[in-house]
Amino acid sequence: MNRVLEGVKPERLWYHFEEISKIPRCSKHEEKVREYIVEFAKKNGFEYRVDSVGNVVVIKQADKGYEDKPTVILQGHIDMVCEKNKDTEHDFSKDPIKLKVEGDWLTADGTTLGADNGLGVAAALAILEDKDLKTGRIEALFTIDEETGLTGAFNLDPSNITGKILINLDSEEEGAIYIGCAGGRDTTFKMYVSEEATDFEKDALEIKLTGLKGGHSGLNIHEGRGNAIKMLSRVLFELKKSVVFGIASFDAGDKHNAIPREAVCTIVLNKNSVELAKSVVNFMCEKLKNEFKIVEPQFSWSVDGVGVPENCCDIYSTADIVNLLMTIPHGVLMMSAAVEGLVETSTNLAVAKLEDGGFKAMCSHRSSIASAIDWVGDMHRAIGESFGLEIEQDKGYPGWTPNPDSEILKVAKESFKRVLGYEPEVKAIHAGLECGIISEKCGGLDAISFGPTIEGAHSPDERVSIKSTQIFWDCLVELLKDINK
Repeated sequence: MNRVLEGVKPERLWYHFEEISKIPRCSKHEEKVREYIVEFAKKNGFEYRVDSVGNVVVIKQADKGYEDKPTVILQGHIDMVCEKNKDTEHDFSKDPIKLKVEGDWLTADGTTLGADNGLGVAAALAILEDKDLKTGRIEALFTIDEETGLTGAFNLDPSNITGKILINLDSEEEGAIYIGCAGGRDTTFKMYVSEEATDFEKDALEIKLTGLKGGHSGLNIHEGRGNAIKMLSRVLFELKKSVVFGIASFDAGDKHNAIPREAVCTIVLNKNSVELAKSVVNFMCEKLKNEFKIVEPQFSWSVDGVGVPENCCDIYSTADIVNLLMTIPHGVLMMSAAVEGLVETSTNLAVAKLEDGGFKAMCSHRSSIASAIDWVGDMHRAIGESFGLEIEQDKGYPGWTPNPDSEILKVAKESFKRVLGYEPEVKAIHAGLECGIISEKCGGLDAISFGPTIEGAHSPDERVSIKSTQIFWDCLVELLKDINK
């Protein structure tokens, strides 16, 4: 059977990525890809260690004559965000990712691609088996559950790591070296709702918003992309000005770190209000389409009659749900005064669902300043308290403080310049990377992060530049050569 990426360079990187793409690896379900890595280590005669939570370290001992060179940690996470379009039939628990090459871009068929961070994992594996590259000891660290809780990094067994240089392979911009990232935390609201039975005088409408870009809640939050939950809440708020209705179902978003791209709800209303309701929904969606016409050209909607459910929220709970979603903030809250163009603080209204007799809304907050994360968390707690809701907030994770005097940064800048032909940018990122947590667990590491150009991460629009991946590989190899001079 021909490989989609057969003959594409760097060949071993793409070989491993294509193999990994066949393996289910949603966050918290990484068992099979961990088995792939362990089998790789056994086949190549490498020492490996698996800690209590499932992180894997594969160790390549120093080549002869390089025993005095520094130990380097290559790090990536083995889980991926599993998102698909509503009309895509795909079971992430067993189906392989269907890869497609479109010009210079590699993408997937209706699902997330998993380049975040499958490419970093594949690159580390390819480095380990490269017999032409002579290095000191390499510790390839593959962490679990980065996307939904940073579980692997938080619970890493530091005794499995000896290196003091960390190269994280989980960034998404060619020509950029990252030396800092935001920290974050989540807030979940839970609302108990009152329901009432429907009757023969009622009808039901399904309102569906689709075609939005979605994307990474850190990397894309400043682009003004439409949030399907916020947009649907605006439609419903406008509707309740003129129509009495009850919400029977609400389903939008799935991942705390993805901007929701689709939303659907079912409302129950009097039969004589159906045409007015359709008119209001279409009117409001036309306004939204015009408002987002530049950034969301594929936005679409539908409002269709459906079977009447047995129960729906009463008008009071319906109003509470709509008002809550209108009140919860979404987007950039503060830009950095220290780093031009860097988002400092943001929040993402990520999930909204009516299920099991209650309504749940989940939000994720990010900031490069610890006190600002507390501020946003307290803001959401105040909103929840004003609605009388149950509120859950996690402890969050720390940011990674930039060190512009880093020794590995100095080496990488020179290495990259030779490959790129220009000075690499040195940046901090408004997203969560594992560097700060791992460094803290291991008593302080000199760390950088870089990667190829990936667009649309955390959404079915995710794609990676093939040309950029070759450049990423060349930069990594050149950097390792310079470390081992």
